[in-house]
Amino acid sequence: MKKLLYGFIALIAVISLNSCGYNTNVALDEKVKAQWGEVENQYQRRADLIQNLVNTVKGAANFEKETLTQVIEARAKATSIQVNPDQLTEENIKKFQESQGQLSQALGRLMVVSEQYPELKANQNFLDLQTQIEGTENRIAVARRDFNQAVQEYNTNIRRFPNNIFAGMFGFSQKGSFTAEAGANKAPEVKF
Repeated sequence: MKKLLYGFIALIAVISLNSCGYNTNVALDEKVKAQWGEVENQYQRRADLIQNLVNTVKGAANFEKETLTQVIEARAKATSIQVNPDQLTEENIKKFQESQGQLSQALGRLMVVSEQYPELKANQNFLDLQTQIEGTENRIAVARRDFNQAVQEYNTNIRRFPNNIFAGMFGFSQKGSFTAEAGANKAPEVKF
């Protein structure tokens, strides 16, 4: 009789957890974490490529050391800021995004300054790395989009009734997502 009672209680617990969305919340939370891992993977790929780019540029005579220093410092800062997948708050993501934005700006300045050096522009290693970095920037954009979609799906699920009742009880809270940087709504001015 006790075994039957325990079996019945276990069955009710399993049905309750499924009906309150617990398993769905776990699956969506894991999807968000996996997408965050891909975002970090693409940013790490960029950081690795930048180190090779900097080393290639250093080989070019008379290159502006200040620009290289800015890129190296921005890369160091960007790679030092890590966000735990369990703490994907708006604030943590904003800090991460700001450090990556500073690296993007420094890298952009490096590319602009490199235009003034014909021997660097003719260097095949530099051209290959520049192409890889451009491709990586596209991969980063895709990874960020996929992450934001996973976060939206997760946040929507934990806010739906009756999931919203149980989500808080089981420790599921909203996650942050990437947003556009300040000034991103203005087109850049191109001058020749």
